[in-house]
Amino acid sequence: MTGETDLIKLYSGRILALAADIPHAERLQNAQASVKKRSPLCGSAVTVDLAMQGGKVSAFGQDVKACALGQAAASVVGGAIIGCTQAQALSARDQLRALLKGSGIVPDPPFDGFEVFLPASAYKNRHASILLSIEATCEAIEQIIGA
Repeated sequence: MTGETDLIKLYSGRILALAADIPHAERLQNAQASVKKRSPLCGSAVTVDLAMQGGKVSAFGQDVKACALGQAAASVVGGAIIGCTQAQALSARDQLRALLKGSGIVPDPPFDGFEVFLPASAYKNRHASILLSIEATCEAIEQIIGA
């Protein structure tokens, strides 16, 4: 029963609130890059559209068809990504991966909202869905700027 209780705790009120209010939840008409990522384990999918100007994200849109955790992560990304550089996005992705692997270290602002996923480190089967939006965002930036 403990495992089930812990899983219920993972879907906290904060996660559900983030999932219910995803910023930039519409596709961009004039995106410089579009990337779709899908989690084969659960079927969650996120499509990110992105534009950059002066080395920073100037426009962002996303279509999120994911579980509550994937939606919540997309909400954090959508609320933080405008104005970010490639280095900030890559750092956020790497810090979220480390957090999910159990580092316990909260990503730097403006992506510190990812701290809500601290309890998810125990649920490896949920990690791919949580990472969809930030990974798609980083890939889109790389397409625009070049790796």
